[in-house]
Order: sequence, then C-alpha cells, then structure tokens
Amino acid sequence: MVGLEPLYAWARPAISRPQDALVCGIHWELIRHGYRCLGAGDQPGPDERKSELLPAGWEANKEVYTLRYKSMDDAYELLLKAIMVEDSMILNVMDRRSQKVADVTLAVADYINPEHLDDFHKVYKNTEELKTRITSGIITPLGPPAGKGRKEPESKEDVPWDENPLRLPPRQPMGARAPHRPSPLSPFAVGGEDLDPFRGRGGGMIVDPLRSGIPHPGIDPSSGIPGGLPPGAVPPGARFDPFSPIGVGRSGPDPDHLPPPGYDDMFM
Repeated sequence: MVGLEPLYAWARPAISRPQDALVCGIHWELIRHGYRCLGAGDQPGPDERKSELLPAGWEANKEVYTLRYKSMDDAYELLLKAIMVEDSMILNVMDRRSQKVADVTLAVADYINPEHLDDFHKVYKNTEELKTRITSGIITPLGPPAGKGRKEPESKEDVPWDENPLRLPPRQPMGARAPHRPSPLSPFAVGGEDLDPFRGRGGGMIVDPLRSGIPHPGIDPSSGIPGGLPPGAVPPGARFDPFSPIGVGRSGPDPDHLPPPGYDDMFM
C-alpha cells in the first residue's frame, strides 16, 4: 500500500487500538482511488477543504468512526461510518448525491497485528485482500471517480477507404500521385468519384452498368449500339449512361406492366 507509511507515521500518536490502524488503512484506500477527506462527523464544518490526511478528532469515538469524503471531480460525496461490533468492523458508506449505499464487514484481526502498532512494517497483514475488499465492496458499487478505475474506451479500427466513400482520404504530398483504387463490384456503389474526382476511383452519381465490374461480353458503346447509336457516338473510355436496355433481342416493355390507376374501374 504505497503512500500509507508516511500517513501512518503522521497518525501514529492518535493510534491506540487495532481498529484505529484499520481505519487508517481504509482511509488510504479511498485516497488512492481518487477521494479526499473533508472532515469528521456527519455535518460539514467551517473552512473545510479536501485533504489526503485524516482530520482532527477522527479517532475520538472508538466505537463509531465517522468520516466524510469527496471525489476529486466532485461527482461523489461519501459518508463513511465504521462501526465496531465485538471484533469486527462494519463499514457503511453512502453517496449523499445518488443515495447509493455499500456495506463491508471486516474482521480486525485479519488485517491488523495488535501487538505491533508501533511498527508500520508489521502492523498490517493481508493488505492485498484488504485492498480487494474495499475496491469490490465500496469503490465499485458506488462508482469510481473520474480517472480512477474506469476503463478507457476501446479504439475502433479505421474503416477502409473502399468501404466508406464519405471519408476524406489522407493528404498526399505535392506532386505525388494517389494509388488507383478499383471500383467495387456492386453496380449500386456509386458516388465515390464525384466526392473526390482526383483519387482515380470509379463510381460517380451515374449508375453505369458497363463499369460496375460485372463483365458484359460483347458490349462496347464506342463501337456503336445497333438501333441506338452509330459507331463513334460514344468516345472510347467515356462513361456511358444507357438510355435503353443494352443488347440485341431484348423484348420491349409490356404495355400492361404498369397500368394506369383505375384501369379496371367500369365507371372510369
């Protein structure tokens, strides 16, 4: 419990019983998790300020220790009561803002050597267990202060450029040529080239089935479309917006495919 030793040395004149030493250790665990002590007793006193030290008179009542804490970000305000019941200490902690309550019962002899109150290096035992009990029984149920005990959000992997056409590409050095990125195979993946015409990426606002990536053998608009366009009407390599079904032998639209509204109404 790094940092507890100087605190214990400072509080040693007031420590006369094993439960005093245990309260000192519990206090330091709250400090370590981002809380600061405001004072002793249920009600605030004049000119209170946050402190890592125990307040004056904290050990006056050996049966009920009452301490108040506030988190560094002021989000939590705790009222701690450590009540002695025979050889055990019952910790009752309430967050005054959320009204949440947490309780932990500790056997004093499990964590304090009463015959070594003068020797910090021998007075505490099972310190890792004590830290775990305080963390799981008080800190976690009431909510850890900001910057303490909270997991950082996991970083999201960057979405590939080809899967997100609305994402701005990384800036290229002056004079450098951007790598060519092929168009997706889906004929509906449109809009990329209009968003960034200098990227060499295909797919504009015009849905061009001849450039969708799906092979169409025998179709070359630059050589002309029988019954539609003469040879040379479409420049070689130009994007072509077909205005009619492409290919020979395709049937025309069925006149009854989209009948007008009310066509079967005898009164129309």
